[in-house]
Amino acid sequence: MSTKSRRTANTNVTAFENFFQGWLVRQENYREQLRSALRTSNDEDEDHLRDLIARVLAHYQQYYEEKSRIANHDVALVFSPPWFSCFEQSFFWIAGFKPALAFRIVGRSVQDMSPEQVERMDRLREETKEEERRLENELARIQESVAAPPMVEITRRGDYSLVDGEYDDIESAVEVLRGEMEVVVANADMLRTRTAERVVEILTPVQNVKFLAAVTELQLKIRVWGWQKDGERRR
Repeated sequence: MSTKSRRTANTNVTAFENFFQGWLVRQENYREQLRSALRTSNDEDEDHLRDLIARVLAHYQQYYEEKSRIANHDVALVFSPPWFSCFEQSFFWIAGFKPALAFRIVGRSVQDMSPEQVERMDRLREETKEEERRLENELARIQESVAAPPMVEITRRGDYSLVDGEYDDIESAVEVLRGEMEVVVANADMLRTRTAERVVEILTPVQNVKFLAAVTELQLKIRVWGWQKDGERRR
């Protein structure tokens, strides 16, 4: 990587980290709003709850939009992002939380679903699992192509033994792989977003506040615990 490219990459990482720190502050604020809504809400507050739910979902959508920008600069970064602790990254599935985690959170936080809601949620769970398998297979295919004999042989030999045209071939192959990885990450993020939106469609406003409060609480707890562990390891 050239000096200019490294400088651009560092600028992009710094810009995202600055955005993410502000995003986390807003997430903590939304956690408090959701907690407050759980303490005071009733069926007459549905408009207020719907507004809060919409703002929380827009907050998460903003994260995915910014993440997409950094992935377009360097897709490898979102698979091992320095702005997440090792513990947080241990939960990763294609550069983020697994979409099916939403159903486990619903099961623990929402205890009053109707039979119809349970049936719809079960159907959505199966559809989501099928999409997860499809993306996992696609990622495995890309990873296998990296380990294919021609690529391995060229990597083993090193750049010093490349003949005319081979360097261009490698550059082209790497660009193709990078593009394919970006598509997989974008599709995984789309599945995460779509799953959350469809869960919200199934639940009532009060149930959604319970669900979203549990989501934000879990993410912030994992983050705090993860960075504490990382700090202990560095001592």
